[in-house]
Amino acid sequence: MKQKTQKKHINITVAILIGLLLGIVVGILVPGRMEWLLPVVDLIGGLYMSALNMVIFPMVFCSIIMGIWGIGSMGKTGRIGGSAMLYFVLTTALASAIGLVVPRVIQLGKGVEIELVESTAVEATKFSSLLDTVKGLIPSNPIAAFANGNMLQVLVFAVIVGFACLSIREKSKPFIQVVDSLNEICMRIISVVMYFTPIGVFCTIVPVVYNNGMATILSLAVILITLYVAFFAYAFVVYGASVKFMGKMSPKRFFTAIMPAALNAFGTCSSSATIPLSKRCCEEDLGISNEVTSLAIPLGATVNMDAVSILMSFMIMFFANACGVEVTIGQMVVVLCCNVLLSIGTPGVPGGAIASFAALASIAGLPAGVMGVYISINTLCDMGATCVNVIGDLSCCAVLQEKLKKDLN
Repeated sequence: MKQKTQKKHINITVAILIGLLLGIVVGILVPGRMEWLLPVVDLIGGLYMSALNMVIFPMVFCSIIMGIWGIGSMGKTGRIGGSAMLYFVLTTALASAIGLVVPRVIQLGKGVEIELVESTAVEATKFSSLLDTVKGLIPSNPIAAFANGNMLQVLVFAVIVGFACLSIREKSKPFIQVVDSLNEICMRIISVVMYFTPIGVFCTIVPVVYNNGMATILSLAVILITLYVAFFAYAFVVYGASVKFMGKMSPKRFFTAIMPAALNAFGTCSSSATIPLSKRCCEEDLGISNEVTSLAIPLGATVNMDAVSILMSFMIMFFANACGVEVTIGQMVVVLCCNVLLSIGTPGVPGGAIASFAALASIAGLPAGVMGVYISINTLCDMGATCVNVIGDLSCCAVLQEKLKKDLN
């Protein structure tokens, strides 16, 4: 049975990869005689994203409650959530440091001429947003949290409800049965949607390639290649080592199992929309318990921005070198700290890091005109960043699963 499941998993992974590659090819060919195709792929891609988004918040809410109920202890739930948060903060700090040091050492951007836009409508994220995030953790209106797509508030509300269920035990069992049934319904819907993932990825990647154009992609090839090498080197080295030494799991098995979620994240540029696939890969292919995935994956989609930290640090140093701006060691330390703090408030949706980059660019003393260039290539960079962020979420699950085993022994 396990061999059959593994074969099915490989077939889906290959199909998603083919959809991704075909989407890139079609996106290149569209400007010729295929522009009629754009409304079609936009429609199908929109339907695919809506199908995923439809069950994200009900599934997160239900799975967190079931996870807490399954753990059976408020203290143990706190330890798992706290360990996940610590893992994400530490890896984000490491990623940001790498993103600042590597471009500085290789002098990335030196001699590059870039055309700056005089003004931009992007408003920088304010650093008080971290405090605002903390103040807004508990939703005054839970229904509004679901309607507005506030993942942190939904997560906190689910934790509160889960703890309340633990405290009254027997009286909460009818509610738990309803939540369990709803969770199973959501997972069933996701199982069906996953079969359409290759088509969905194809339809979401075509507009990306078309809108940026081959001329833009080729002109920025060096920075994009360097950035992607940094992304995936970080993923394979840092996450691979974490999985092997802390999660006691084969990195080969890990990366093979999570490939559908990673490819979906690459195509959709949304870690939030990938939550259902991430849970399925962890639970069905890696055997990680719902107690871990229900807490770590939604939390990771909200606060784990390792690759985004690499991206923003890389681009800060690239623009500084290209514009002749000297970024001191002190400024680099400030940028690193602020990068980690801002990541907590960065939404896991396409383009979520643009406002945060505006704040960091201001701190580094870069001209405002760099934002026009950054925005033009943000999606191309965001694809790889989102993919790596999701891999980081799943590596945290592998590490926490081993921690849970030790706590039980």
